[in-house]
Amino acid sequence: MNEQELYSKKKQDPSLKLFVVLSKAQRTIADLVKDDIQRYELNPTEFGVLELLYHQGDQPLQKIGEKILLASGSITYVVDKLEKKEYLERVPCPNDRRITYASITEKGRELLHGIFPDHWKQIQSIMDGLTDEEKYEAIELLKKLGKNADLQKK
Repeated sequence: MNEQELYSKKKQDPSLKLFVVLSKAQRTIADLVKDDIQRYELNPTEFGVLELLYHQGDQPLQKIGEKILLASGSITYVVDKLEKKEYLERVPCPNDRRITYASITEKGRELLHGIFPDHWKQIQSIMDGLTDEEKYEAIELLKKLGKNADLQKK
């Protein structure tokens, strides 16, 4: 294939355009969500940990990273910060000394209870560019894209 044919083929393939548009949209949405979270003197990672504990209960420290897409080395740092703010505490597993759980405190629960409704409204506002039907369609398409990308890793 010569250079002209390759260029023509690239122009017809929307893959790169989709990647750029998806990346820009993700960055803009993430920035808006980050700005909203910072109003509460939390960073997105701290908020993610608290939200996980608030909605799903105590979690082994080793599993938190997987659930909120955080490198395992960062978990200790984030948990230390949240513990200093008294939003969570470490609880040793009674059956296995190797496992420590993160548990949201009453102060952390009150914080999330107070801010989550407004945070949810902010996310709804950000997503208002799509109808509910378009949101469901986007969810399915992005899942499909993510599953295919996962196959590429293996």
